[in-house]
Amino acid sequence: MIGNWLLPEGLADTLPAEARRIEELRRKLLDLYRTYGFEMVAPPLVEYIDSLLSGTGGDLNLSTCKLVDQLSGRTLGVRADMTTQVTRIDAHLLNRAGVTRLCYCGTVLHARPAGLLSSRELLQIGAEIYGHAGFEADIEVLQLALESTRLAGVREPRLDLCHPGLVRAILDADAGAAAHAETIYAILRDKDVPALVELSGRVEGVRAETWQALRKLPDLYGGADVLARARQELPLLPGVAAALDALGQLIAALDGVSVGVDLADVGGYGYHSGVTFSIYAEGWHDALVRGGRYDDVSRAFGRARPATGFSLDLRKLAAGLPPAAPSRAIRAPWGQDPALVQALRSLRAAGEVVVQNLPGHEHDQDEFVCDRELALKDGAWTLRTL
Repeated sequence: MIGNWLLPEGLADTLPAEARRIEELRRKLLDLYRTYGFEMVAPPLVEYIDSLLSGTGGDLNLSTCKLVDQLSGRTLGVRADMTTQVTRIDAHLLNRAGVTRLCYCGTVLHARPAGLLSSRELLQIGAEIYGHAGFEADIEVLQLALESTRLAGVREPRLDLCHPGLVRAILDADAGAAAHAETIYAILRDKDVPALVELSGRVEGVRAETWQALRKLPDLYGGADVLARARQELPLLPGVAAALDALGQLIAALDGVSVGVDLADVGGYGYHSGVTFSIYAEGWHDALVRGGRYDDVSRAFGRARPATGFSLDLRKLAAGLPPAAPSRAIRAPWGQDPALVQALRSLRAAGEVVVQNLPGHEHDQDEFVCDRELALKDGAWTLRTL
């Protein structure tokens, strides 16, 4: 018999020490985003599926859990990503003409885990800039994403850049290849060159130079010199040149950051239109932060707006950090003596953690270490060191 305490696969409880660490990170990061001028929004956990998936790729549809609304009979989706919701708020509710900076934090649910060690429930936090198409917004978002990892205590974050417009330009230039775009994207996502060679042998109507360019992409990975190699090895298409120029401009503006380029990184939800990025660090098996430009998503809400941003999972971030040190606390006896009650109130108002031992019980908590005690001495409640 399955125990009532068992949870579905890919879901887990968050225990006290970990929950405290996650909440501390949430507060620090939201406070950081506010110092950059970002306003916080809080979209609902569930929306009509038509709105939730507007302007996004098929990957997000597969990741979204669906249910039927008992009031309307329409299909609802439990969000698997909050970016589209925040885009809807900017385009439809705020409806501002200028630049808008929005941040958010909330739970998202994946129908299936994204990877072998991934959870299905994420606590997503992120920041988005709307209304500016220039690279200045991309730089601000990149700098804020890196600052987020540094504030959390991540050492030596590594930034990987890509531009989905490059692959898109190669496919759009060849109608035969464009007809097999989904399959090609899946192969590139896995960097499966043998599968690409096999596909080229059985698919007709695709030019030889297109297959040649696609086979080179998985090898175009490394430092900034990859851009120069790509200009020599890839077709001289306007979309390819524009993508390489955009990547070069960003790399030139970043200082003191370990930067890599991966021109075959076509993962994610498929709605990005410009430079995309991932941040990696030692201690995490997958990207800590993902982001990029997605100018086309808001078009589905009737108002096209340039947009760029990033998000990360606070639970994943916390899991790779050193364990949080227990908090210092004050031990106090249980009682209703007015002087004791007033002493407790004053200490807590000053930000101290005061744990009262209930009658018949000793202090038994992992979160706090009681290094002081509130004791009655000479008729007055005073603190003493333990």
